[in-house]
Amino acid sequence: MFMPYRDRLYKARFVERPNRFIIQARKEDGETVTAHLPDPGRLIELLIPGRGIWLRYVDNPNRKTQWSAVLCESEDARVYVSLDTTLPNRLITKALKDRQIDRLKAYHYVRAEYAFAGARWDFLLENKARPLLLEVKSVTLAENGTAYFPDAVTARGTKHVQKLTSIQKEGHYDTAVLFVVQRGDVSSVWPAVHIDPTFSSALQLAADTGVELLAVTTDVSLEGVTLGSDIPVQIASA
Repeated sequence: MFMPYRDRLYKARFVERPNRFIIQARKEDGETVTAHLPDPGRLIELLIPGRGIWLRYVDNPNRKTQWSAVLCESEDARVYVSLDTTLPNRLITKALKDRQIDRLKAYHYVRAEYAFAGARWDFLLENKARPLLLEVKSVTLAENGTAYFPDAVTARGTKHVQKLTSIQKEGHYDTAVLFVVQRGDVSSVWPAVHIDPTFSSALQLAADTGVELLAVTTDVSLEGVTLGSDIPVQIASA
């Protein structure tokens, strides 16, 4: 399943990151521009001075910046990595409606942004047995073919997982977390215990309680993003 980019991409080189949501990049014509960075994660392994980065131009006078970062080269320049944290939910919306995710084919799409138990969940799905609450997490951090989440401490992510665990225990909903890896060079996802041990413990408890942990890769190109393959989420320590 392929999702093309809506705008032309312009190649640039990363210069610096003044804050979480802003970068400076030098285009091929030599102009240095300020661009919005959709991913507020640390990204320290990706945003290296001189690294290739691709931008799109946004013709909107109400925006503070007229450029947005879309993707960059991986650490070894073998693949591209998406920097758009809104892309996973858009991609998964289409994948769910078309039943393109193998382990969720038994469910049909009901709605996005479903409010329940004092929280808003990314997706509500249903099958003949009972409904399922699905939370999507974007992943960019990878090392030696393994993806890790999160790349920074995430109190919000921990809270989501803890709530899903409580809902799963109550037995009225099935629950799942889907990690969407925004690159195609990994074969598994692990909780980043070295970055956020609290989240890792919460995810372990969720899995033990019956929250389903899923992960898919994406193949990122200069034309768009293709839904990749299912990969395992590993919990137990190596």
